[in-house]
Amino acid sequence: MATSFDYWNDCVDVQDMEAMWQEPEVSTEWLDAGETKGNKVHLSRDPDGEPYLTQTEMKAVADIIVRRHFDSQIQQDMICAVAELASDRQPLSTRWYDKKTKETALGIMQILPKTAEWLVRDLGYQAYEVEGNPDILYRPFVSVYFGAAYIKWLSKFEEEERSEEFVVRAYNGGTKKATHKSTLQYWKRYLSVKESLPSRRFVDEGPSLNNAHSSTAQAAPATQNTNAPSSEKTGVDYIYWDSKASPEEMQEMWSCSEVAKEWTKSGEKRGKVRFSHDRDMKPYLSRVEMKSVICALAEMVSMRFVNGVGPRIGLMGIDYSTAFWLYMELGYRAYRLDSAGDLTKPFVSMYFGAAYLAWLSEYEGRERTPQFVVPAYLSGPKNVNHQETGPLWLKFEQALSNYEDMKRDPGNCTIL
Repeated sequence: MATSFDYWNDCVDVQDMEAMWQEPEVSTEWLDAGETKGNKVHLSRDPDGEPYLTQTEMKAVADIIVRRHFDSQIQQDMICAVAELASDRQPLSTRWYDKKTKETALGIMQILPKTAEWLVRDLGYQAYEVEGNPDILYRPFVSVYFGAAYIKWLSKFEEEERSEEFVVRAYNGGTKKATHKSTLQYWKRYLSVKESLPSRRFVDEGPSLNNAHSSTAQAAPATQNTNAPSSEKTGVDYIYWDSKASPEEMQEMWSCSEVAKEWTKSGEKRGKVRFSHDRDMKPYLSRVEMKSVICALAEMVSMRFVNGVGPRIGLMGIDYSTAFWLYMELGYRAYRLDSAGDLTKPFVSMYFGAAYLAWLSEYEGRERTPQFVVPAYLSGPKNVNHQETGPLWLKFEQALSNYEDMKRDPGNCTIL
């Protein structure tokens, strides 16, 4: 591939560069990284030397394209999540190959040249000329333009209003496979990735469900990602992981490659890692930060909120009296338990939640099945009635499915 980009100026025109500088989050990120307006702006690079867009840059490109060409009728989050899955936001990506046409998909949105030509010729998307110039699809604004056009077409496929799930699965496998099991995992990954986006992670723009789909570690980008607003800039007091976990526990978390990548992409730094927060500023863990079979239980009882929900305390929703009994009577004393407030610490709550699960798994001296243990955890072992607790088990399986495609990085993420 002859095309190469060292700078943003190599892959966008003057108008687009000016539009990028006018995006407050982009200009802040670039200035913080030492870039200056009027000079060339470096593209970030991954450990393999491949250029990529930061999440802030990706969101800005999507915002500009949607405002400029689509009257804000397309979800920018959808574009950003698809770009994350398709190319890891790498403008020079060539990951997908069409065996039938012998064509390779190009760019951030992984568009086939024939698809772009069809969008120009038959649907009138003529902002960029593709025929005879397929390499133009490597340019971020061009790729996002045609990706958004294709998404818009899919959303009204056969003149029907299509769901987000149909659109995403069809984008991945074609309209014929939009309901086929082969695209289901892509949809699940898409939902996880969408939750990790900056616009959803922090309180100023929406509920902050942060997750990531990649399991490989990534070094800090050449252009430091500062999409996460600081307390000094926003006047918001965030709650930090470091206030709820010991230095050793934080080291374990940073040693988990998926967590490290998620935190790095979100602009977190060692010694000062924020929790995700919802609109009400309630802190909670992302699925990547949780990542365990017992995560599905935490999903059910606390929705991953650090302080718990309602009468259930902490991530695992375990009440203080049960935890104290485990501490005093069964000898689970890896963590001190002085008050109910200790159960709002993620590691402490997970520890006693896991201890309770271990006790339930051998309740009354019998080896118990998960179908018993899960309802017993939720409603008490004496209240397990399989007919009445069946819905709880189904709900648990549904929650568990959120983690099925998140493969554990061997040897790194064992925290209990």
